[in-house]
Amino acid sequence: MVERSLRGMKIGANSLESDIGVALVERHDETYLCERGHRFTVTLAQDAEVPATWECKCGAEAKLVGDHGEDGEEKVVKPARTHWDMLLERRSEEELQVLLNERLELLRTGRLYSRRHS
Repeated sequence: MVERSLRGMKIGANSLESDIGVALVERHDETYLCERGHRFTVTLAQDAEVPATWECKCGAEAKLVGDHGEDGEEKVVKPARTHWDMLLERRSEEELQVLLNERLELLRTGRLYSRRHS
């Protein structure tokens, strides 16, 4: 037990632990710039993967400043696949047009919903 008196000390205000014998991990700073012009730095562990984007305090997306690729090149970020992209992987636009026309015809004649309730 610690030989110090706790009398008159605020709980949680100060720690009684010391930094002796604690090995801190190597760190580095990365700079981000948001679309509204805010520039800020984030401290990361040396071996941590550096994210290409970070959320700014204003809520906008901030991009990493500088190049941070393996070979000194900027990382290539793959564009997000949309639902339309995935649909076009399965069907051609001509097939989709035929399906759309069939469904519109069923909807216009009222047969689209009669199947469900029959």
